[in-house]
Amino acid sequence: MSRRRTAPPLRTFATAAVLALLGALLTVLAPPASAQAAAAGELRGGDALYGSAGYSCTLGFNAVGGGDTSYGIIPGHCADVGTSWFADVGGSRVNVGTTSGSSFPSNDYGVVRYSNTSVSYPGEVKGSGGAPVDITGAVDPSPGMALCHYGRVSGYHCGTVQAVNVTVNFPEGVVSGLFRSNICSEPGDNGGPAFSGGNAVGIIIGSTGNCTTGGVTYYQPIKEILAVYGLTLS
Repeated sequence: MSRRRTAPPLRTFATAAVLALLGALLTVLAPPASAQAAAAGELRGGDALYGSAGYSCTLGFNAVGGGDTSYGIIPGHCADVGTSWFADVGGSRVNVGTTSGSSFPSNDYGVVRYSNTSVSYPGEVKGSGGAPVDITGAVDPSPGMALCHYGRVSGYHCGTVQAVNVTVNFPEGVVSGLFRSNICSEPGDNGGPAFSGGNAVGIIIGSTGNCTTGGVTYYQPIKEILAVYGLTLS
């Protein structure tokens, strides 16, 4: 996937200039006042994760690996800057786990291995108004598919998949195999879950524009992440 290919149908190339927002992909320090803390004792897709380096991202999906170990799925560009991860649970910020794998660039995904057994990691993500949406499967994206996503900054938005097999030129290098929607997002939403009904589709890894004037969002497909790490959704 690190090899740059000629453009087939439905493939687009976004330059580093077009994606200048990538310098703001990670939100530093405290979350905005509008960010919702995780429900008491629970951490689900759409909640914030805070890295040991002072950065934060949105959690995509919870998953389970060998030995019933629980993992959180986040972008690789997030996983690369944090070793220990914290979440706001029950009114307190607590350590929940450590980075156990990442790939960026070429791909943009990573996983956090949860170690805090006092926290629950349900297979739900935040939907409209922050209400939980039960995720029961994973599907590949396709043009025209109805899609919703949740970012910890902009919240819940819906639209459709515009293109698959998209390549983006990040300052750090090329990331390919992505998909794009006509849904807006904001810096700090990165990692947020994208889903169609009760099926996981991908995680937010970047965008152009914003939710005031409009924009598009790019995602890493979820099925590839699950296959690489041998995970199943919680």
